[in-house]
Amino acid sequence: MIRSLLSLLLFAVIPTAALAKPPKNTTATETKNLTWSHDIAPILYGHCTTCHHPGGAGPFSLLTYADAKRRASQIVEVTQSHFMPPWLPEPGYGDFADNRRLSNGDVAKLKQWFQAGMPQGDLSEAPTAPAYDAKWQLGKPDLVLKQGEPFTLPAGGTDVFRNFVFPYPLKTSHYIRAMEIRPGAPQVVHHANILIDRMESFREQHPDEWRAGVPGMEILLDSGNTFDPDSHFLFWKPDTPAIIEPQGMPWRLDPGNDLILNTHLKPSGKSETIDSEIGLYFTDIPPDKQPMLLQLDADDKLDIPAGDNHFVVEDSLRLPVDVEVLGIYPHAHYLGKDMQGWAILPDGRKEWLIWIRDWDIDRQSVYRYKQPLELPRGTVLHMKYLYDNSASNPRNPHDPPIRVREGNRSEDEMAHMWLQVLLVHTKPGDPDPRLQLEEAWMRDRLTRTPNDRVSLYNLGAALAGQGKYKEAAAIYEQDSKLHPNDARVLTAFGAALDGEGNWQQARALLQQAASATEASRAQHCDAAFDLADLDARRSQANAEQEFREELASCPDDAEGHASLGSLLLAGGQTQEAESELQRSLAINANNLDAQLALADAQLSAGDATHAMRLLQTAIQAHPSSADAHTQLARAYGISGDLNNAETELNRAAVLKPDDASIHSALSQVMAQNGNLDGAITEQQQALKLFAQDADGWNNLGVLEARKGDSASARKDFERALAIQPDHAQARANLAHLAAQ
Repeated sequence: MIRSLLSLLLFAVIPTAALAKPPKNTTATETKNLTWSHDIAPILYGHCTTCHHPGGAGPFSLLTYADAKRRASQIVEVTQSHFMPPWLPEPGYGDFADNRRLSNGDVAKLKQWFQAGMPQGDLSEAPTAPAYDAKWQLGKPDLVLKQGEPFTLPAGGTDVFRNFVFPYPLKTSHYIRAMEIRPGAPQVVHHANILIDRMESFREQHPDEWRAGVPGMEILLDSGNTFDPDSHFLFWKPDTPAIIEPQGMPWRLDPGNDLILNTHLKPSGKSETIDSEIGLYFTDIPPDKQPMLLQLDADDKLDIPAGDNHFVVEDSLRLPVDVEVLGIYPHAHYLGKDMQGWAILPDGRKEWLIWIRDWDIDRQSVYRYKQPLELPRGTVLHMKYLYDNSASNPRNPHDPPIRVREGNRSEDEMAHMWLQVLLVHTKPGDPDPRLQLEEAWMRDRLTRTPNDRVSLYNLGAALAGQGKYKEAAAIYEQDSKLHPNDARVLTAFGAALDGEGNWQQARALLQQAASATEASRAQHCDAAFDLADLDARRSQANAEQEFREELASCPDDAEGHASLGSLLLAGGQTQEAESELQRSLAINANNLDAQLALADAQLSAGDATHAMRLLQTAIQAHPSSADAHTQLARAYGISGDLNNAETELNRAAVLKPDDASIHSALSQVMAQNGNLDGAITEQQQALKLFAQDADGWNNLGVLEARKGDSASARKDFERALAIQPDHAQARANLAHLAAQ
């Protein structure tokens, strides 16, 4: 799926406020017993030193008494006005975690301490100062990615947009629990935003440029063969350089992935060197939640006349599924003034998401709710932004004001409201509700921009992911008419037609995509793989040769090696098959297809021990794979461990409840464990899902007979023979039952 950067995240360094003068006529009552050690240090450590420490984003440190005393007048000035700590949301309009806004009592304490002459107090009463790594906020990362080549930002000129590529060098997948972006020269970095390129597509599009950065703001990426939506706020901004993911929500990096650091740079008057680093912190615990980023926007309505101090834009979106809102990120540029987000629930109630009465781009942030905000399907999300393009707006970058339209530059404008949502009330085995949400979102975008290529492509992918292949094919056909030589669209169109059953036309489109001269290497590999895969599924003799040709051009395609290995294994070429499967795992140690196929080969050879180890590794990386659990159950069964076999099949049945074969296998294991009632129930469930299974009816009859229910057993055997008159076992069982 194509994912497009929509210029989400724009930041600037927080300005330093003017110095305040100490007030006079302070009374003793107001300042009694206030000291830095007892009263002021806890406030500063709790609200300020995350940025204000040596090496931090703040322009000075506030870790010691001497630091605080030196900056005391400034501290009073910026806290009295609530300019600092940076916190824009209005109280009462969204209950946010990590609220940095100082209470009125703390603001008063800072002022009173200053008025009292800034006494230090007893140092033994002071809390322990927070410890910050000199370079990395969270300590030494598990992996540090470095920019390929430094980039020199000129002293002057207009805004610069640069994309730096960071290849992920490891051969195994890892889950990322935290990340810190060090963007080089932070004083000239307006924003830095991370995108995950699952296919190395951007690097391959720019083979000679990527090391020193590729110009541009909006970029298109191929996201591979699975629905993998943007899910996390991955960006750098001055006050929170470390990104720590919520519990249960790490994100994944696989071999062959790239991280792209999309930066917006503003010349400062002197030349600066941009030499970025990204620190990654791993976890062995896979995610158990699948969030998704959702956007409301009104960029198409931004055309703000000079002098207009009350220009309003709005957008809305109806939710087709139940969600919990985890966080919100509103965004505009310098003309933004009043920004509101709310939800109207199906019963008519209004739930505030956020309200910022005095927007300041230099103090923007992502805001996470203390408790997830649950919104049922049918809820309508709303955003309403007000812009001030008058001379009275002190942040207006133009003097005198000029007409301002939508754009990426900081002097242009944007109207975005991003929500991180978690799909809730879903059951294991249900279709991915994120696909329904993506469909609704893209359809809404297309009502305003009917030919938007990103919306068309993503809508087609969401429909195909739900099995709506005919609708997906119609969308891709529209897209292909607009972009007739786009290999990515031709490949997706072909895949949708294949899913619909029109494999001949699908094959023709895949051949066209694979031979497209303008296709990137990643797009060529994708099309060639899909072509070979289609022929393999249709048992075409040329599939093996097509896989070999694809791998000759794309030798690092782990999926291609896995598919060729599986094809060879099915043809009895075991030795070469295992060689291909091992090649796949050498490229990507967690390639599920290769793990399952190699385990199948090992089980067929009677090597249950090695198969179990491989499948346990596969499940650790892919805990939601019903196939992996089923295969592991087979391995346990071969080794005689029926209890663990039953456990794994139960897990598989939860993950894939509509798979009749899993219920049948579970029935057989339960029967061997002596649980006849459970075995009968599972076999009956299997037959509800697939009533034309003659073997299944015969097996149910055997179980009924073992339980002593001859009448039910007779009906089961007769049902098997009605489906398959020559079913020898059912006929023999029926004769045996009659003889009894």
